[in-house]
Amino acid sequence: MSDIRAILTDIEGTTSSIDFVKDVLFPYARQHLPAFVETRGEEAEVRHWLQEAAAEAGIVEASRTEIVDMLIRWIDEDRKSTALKALQGMIWREGYESKAYVSHMYPEVAGRLQAWHARGLKLYVYSSGSVPAQKLLFGHSESGDLTPLFSGYFDTQTGHKREVESYRRIAGEIGLPPAQILFLSDIREELDAARAAGMRTTQLIRPPQRLSDNGHPAVADFDAVAA
Repeated sequence: MSDIRAILTDIEGTTSSIDFVKDVLFPYARQHLPAFVETRGEEAEVRHWLQEAAAEAGIVEASRTEIVDMLIRWIDEDRKSTALKALQGMIWREGYESKAYVSHMYPEVAGRLQAWHARGLKLYVYSSGSVPAQKLLFGHSESGDLTPLFSGYFDTQTGHKREVESYRRIAGEIGLPPAQILFLSDIREELDAARAAGMRTTQLIRPPQRLSDNGHPAVADFDAVAA
């Protein structure tokens, strides 16, 4: 794929284990959400996202406790809500900064990202997690601070990950023809949307899952990605 000039990567199941998000980050946000809203709920940014969550749910009037209960339910449902993701990101920042955890990174990912960056490939992230949360994850990883390797980040404010138009917007933001962008993800429907937008695609199928043909080139790790 010598014509590839940029790589756009998913996070969960691609660069990092889904278990880290579900077993560490989600429970941390769930546990700390009530106190976070109680102590920081009057801050402009927090208040904005609480209002956005209420609007998303179609709630005109609700107590703060009711909003918190709703957000906890959304965490349990893994709801792809931009407002929830933004609030989670602020809570996770406190966890990273207090060193309650560091983010998981598959062992070959950092080295391969560094090699691509050294070759002049532009690296970008596209995840359902908020952009601030993405930066925290790559900034506080087991492999150290990887944020200097990336040229940009995209989340669901750009569009949902299974929608073709999202990838067209991203290509426009990057400033490259879609055919010169390689998208990496473990989710076939996301890859389908990216390919329909004209991007090149590769599916990450991490062990113990077996490689299978889902219509996209499939690899077990970043070292096997042809870029």
